[in-house]
Amino acid sequence: MRIAVPAETDKSEPRVAATPETVKKFKALGAEVAVQAGAGLTSGFSDQDYASAGAGVGANAKAVLADADVVLRVRRPTPEEIAGAKSGAAVVAILDPFGAGPALAGLAKAGATAFAMELMPRITRAQTMDVLSSQANIAGYRAVLDAAAEYNRAIPMMMTAAGTVPAAKIFIMGVGVAGLQAIATARRLGGIVSATDVRPATKEQVESLGAKFVAVENEEFKQAETSGGYAKEMSAEYLAAQAALVASHIAKQDIVITTALIPGRPAPKLISADMVRSMRAGSVIIDLAAERGGNCELTKPGATVVEGGVKIVGALNLAGRLAATASSLYAKNLLAFVETLISKDTKALAINWDDELVKATCLTRDGVVDPRFQAKT
Repeated sequence: MRIAVPAETDKSEPRVAATPETVKKFKALGAEVAVQAGAGLTSGFSDQDYASAGAGVGANAKAVLADADVVLRVRRPTPEEIAGAKSGAAVVAILDPFGAGPALAGLAKAGATAFAMELMPRITRAQTMDVLSSQANIAGYRAVLDAAAEYNRAIPMMMTAAGTVPAAKIFIMGVGVAGLQAIATARRLGGIVSATDVRPATKEQVESLGAKFVAVENEEFKQAETSGGYAKEMSAEYLAAQAALVASHIAKQDIVITTALIPGRPAPKLISADMVRSMRAGSVIIDLAAERGGNCELTKPGATVVEGGVKIVGALNLAGRLAATASSLYAKNLLAFVETLISKDTKALAINWDDELVKATCLTRDGVVDPRFQAKT
């Protein structure tokens, strides 16, 4: 069995889908691994590192993809970018499938069996394959570091002979994996941390990290979580009440980090322009939902906006800002999943179509796109 790791073609993507460590483990499973020259450089992995781990290093994508049974990527490839792989080859990546019907149709037409890692079910067996969690963890950490750099003031309280420097007040909006890591990191830096989320289970998590929980805790709040652990879309009445509470709280904050996302939908708007204008000059907002339109009304994806002296940072691919760490975790996620697709007896690709992991993540097979993501006509 041949596993191909072509370089990412998006210049804004520094992560790589395999590391020398995972190459060694694929080799131990009986696989041949081919990595495109330069694929790992932006993540700190040299071609020699891959070669020493037992991978073949190909000069270009064509050489790497020739007769590949499995193609590992970070971002969704185009049909042209997987040309040369076997028909029916397993393409494993973050496919970003919502609203991408035509792109998925192209992969199906090219004969790819495409697996979307971000659709991995949140069950115990799949924890080691959860790319959303592994990458969000890094993004939450990086968001606090970026906020501290942009804030232009000290984060912890400092008592000096010249006077006392007050601790920064840091508000985390959305307490998923990214939010929890942001809380923990902000606390380690000495900030006064508070957080909010519509899911009732997060209150205990927030408080266990030493932060204050802020939310309208009514009956709707108590039912605000799906069975899969995601936030439900809330009613207009609840959102209005929560917005009023947040508005009064946010006016007193120095740093706000927003992380709220609902799968398949635009990011919910949590911070209005008026809320931004209520913050003091020099305050910072880091919007981790910028790629989905942003949680702040004034967010511009990929740019920093200044409104009344308040910086709104529309960060993109924050996990990629720590590419070596993010790639190491992502590659392990892929290894854990691909291992389930390999026969222990024959050492060949042997996909179990009845496996719940396969059912949840396989979006193209035998030239057909999963009905959930077919292009609407």
